[in-house]
Amino acid sequence: MEFRLEVVIVPVREVDASLQFYRDGCGFALDVDYHPTDAFRVVQLTPPGSGCSIQIGLGLTQAEPGSLRNLYLAVSDIEGARADFIDRGVEVGPLRHKTPFDGWNGATADGADPERRDYATLASFSDPDDNTWVLQEIGFTA
Repeated sequence: MEFRLEVVIVPVREVDASLQFYRDGCGFALDVDYHPTDAFRVVQLTPPGSGCSIQIGLGLTQAEPGSLRNLYLAVSDIEGARADFIDRGVEVGPLRHKTPFDGWNGATADGADPERRDYATLASFSDPDDNTWVLQEIGFTA
């Protein structure tokens, strides 16, 4: 039996502003924008290379806009991904890395992990509703 996570609903206030943020700022592909009534709209977007999409819209969830915390986006080059987001107008926090890596207890230090180990380097950003995201580097090759 296989289980695949395919969609995460992101609770937002302004669908069009969020669509612009995720499509233009984050570079997510717009898969569908379905709006059959004034009370229901589903917009699905997929990060490049991802098997999981996000949905924003009206009538999708009762979760409060901005209540989603720490949804991870795995990237192979966190410096490049961070620079791309910033170039697109997304405010991304500074790079930080887990320390000590072995036996990590939640502490971080500034900058990328000196050894560029998988899961060690992080950077955070928020969408217009303050839903929070974490970029995490996995699979870096120099």
